[in-house]
Amino acid sequence: MLKKIHVEDLRLEMHIHEFCGSWMEHPFWRTNFILDDPEDIRRIADSGIRELWIDVDKGVDTVTSAPARSLEQSEEAVTEALNAAAANVEDPKQVSMAEEVKRAARVCARAREAVVSMFQEARMGKAINAEAAGEMVDEISSSVLRNPGALISLARLKDADDYTYMHSVAVCALMVALSRQLGLGDSETREVGMAGLLHDLGKAMTPNEILNKAGKLTDAEFAIMRQHPVEGHRMLAEARAVGDIPLDVCLHHHEKIDSTGYPDRLPTAQITVFARMGAVCDVYDAITSNRPYKSGWDPAESIRKMAEWTQGHFDERVFQAFVRSVGIYPIGSLVRLESGRLGVVVEQADKSLLTPQVKVFFSTRSQVYIKPEMVDLARSGIADRIVGREDAAKWGIENVDRYWAAA
Repeated sequence: MLKKIHVEDLRLEMHIHEFCGSWMEHPFWRTNFILDDPEDIRRIADSGIRELWIDVDKGVDTVTSAPARSLEQSEEAVTEALNAAAANVEDPKQVSMAEEVKRAARVCARAREAVVSMFQEARMGKAINAEAAGEMVDEISSSVLRNPGALISLARLKDADDYTYMHSVAVCALMVALSRQLGLGDSETREVGMAGLLHDLGKAMTPNEILNKAGKLTDAEFAIMRQHPVEGHRMLAEARAVGDIPLDVCLHHHEKIDSTGYPDRLPTAQITVFARMGAVCDVYDAITSNRPYKSGWDPAESIRKMAEWTQGHFDERVFQAFVRSVGIYPIGSLVRLESGRLGVVVEQADKSLLTPQVKVFFSTRSQVYIKPEMVDLARSGIADRIVGREDAAKWGIENVDRYWAAA
């Protein structure tokens, strides 16, 4: 049986099933292992992780079982939180995904080249070209305003080797979409877009052998990785080319609401709304992307994981606005319909986050591929509905993204 416990209740011989927190922010690259080293307990506590799942059938239980929530109870709480986020959804698009996806692909390609050049110049000690960065932000913003799902989803389809560069593009797009959802003005939206594009600039000074390491980082390597917000802030401040919002987000996008983040462990009240936005957008793109040491999670699974972390990691209001901007089932999510068919989400609905357009292609009842068919769950007379997200590996399905990204 799975049980969620606090880090303070950890003890040796427990079987760790999963950490309740971003896997980017702790030095453990694996889960599902027996805790047999006292040093690992210290490392978990120092990482900022506050809760985790244990499997009491495979290892020892807590001394007292009263504080722990069952998996079913936690799932109910997450479902309630996501349903709350789905309320009052605004029209998410101006043009269709099909209309925007080709333009978005061209923007992604140009943005990647621009970010690669920017990082190379930073490594050589050259100042950031704020004018060129601003032009790129404007292109990304225009695509997002036409249809947020197109560029955001395409930017997620990055190779592990391209992660550092395309992550900046993706976070820029996510920040713009989130800014609009929060009702920020044009000038602030442009600034948070710039913040997203530049938030990881400090990684230009992080050794590649650490950035691209295929296994878990040592404590020393993890300490070096955690310096990238400080390095990025220093470079931007010295260049005097950007405003306060990009400077703030660059330095503080790894701060947490429970004050366990880095580099400053800021109290909650001192974390700006812009840094809170950066934290959500940064984590979402990171956990949905393929990395040298880990395959990305399904978008819908990622949203549910993040909903579990809001208590200590994210600002709840900002996170709910983020869900409204990308969807409970973001584009690319593999879902199971009540009819027993599997499909991938290809477009969000205008009025409800629970009724996207889905391209179905597999029957769970017959366990065979079927002719792909578009199902608009928001259309009148459609009796089918989403009953949950699915794991592609469970059904032997590879490259789910080809079903929506072919355009």
